[in-house]
Amino acid sequence: MVKKLNKLLIVFPLILLIGVSFWYYKELKTVKNASFIIINKADMTLSQYNYKGELLHKFSVATGKNFGDKTKVGDCKTPEGVFTIVEVVDASTWTHDFKDDELGTITGAYGPYFIRLLVPGQKGIGIHGTHDNTSLGKRASEGCIRLNNKDLTQLVENINTNAVVVITPGIDDVSINSNPNLSNNTDKEIKKEKTVVIKDNTLVAGNKLVLKK
Repeated sequence: MVKKLNKLLIVFPLILLIGVSFWYYKELKTVKNASFIIINKADMTLSQYNYKGELLHKFSVATGKNFGDKTKVGDCKTPEGVFTIVEVVDASTWTHDFKDDELGTITGAYGPYFIRLLVPGQKGIGIHGTHDNTSLGKRASEGCIRLNNKDLTQLVENINTNAVVVITPGIDDVSINSNPNLSNNTDKEIKKEKTVVIKDNTLVAGNKLVLKK
């Protein structure tokens, strides 16, 4: 009886150690495959980094045609903040009518995939492809983030669900966010808010005075 107990005391820890080892290497592989994404609305880029913070890819994107953080459906703004990827779905057969030209309903408007983001209070926000590469690098979407289809495919091959996506604002977005009265201005209208020089070495930026250096 004592011998059997001694054997169990030896075998059980070994079994437990083997089980823990399998779990550890599985988790380690998950960590090594982990990545996060930063979308910069200032320079219209999407950068993907690995778990060490090393840059993997950098792509040109298009974001919402209106400046500022998204606050409601239909405002054509890209949300700002920290989000997670919920799912990646096949969007190759999806259609969309942009109602801004004579093309009508376009098949393939979302490219091959739609990377859905968890955005509190919002639905239908994600990263997807495009039928129009000329829109990349511009404020052109209805709120989602557009990518070249080849870049999107490469991104999908290197991401996991629950991956973190950080979307940062540009200076014009910050201006709109801090002044709600400008929230309905178009891109063209906002660009009229140029900084102008006045006397006494002072600059006027919108309604805010800043000292000229």
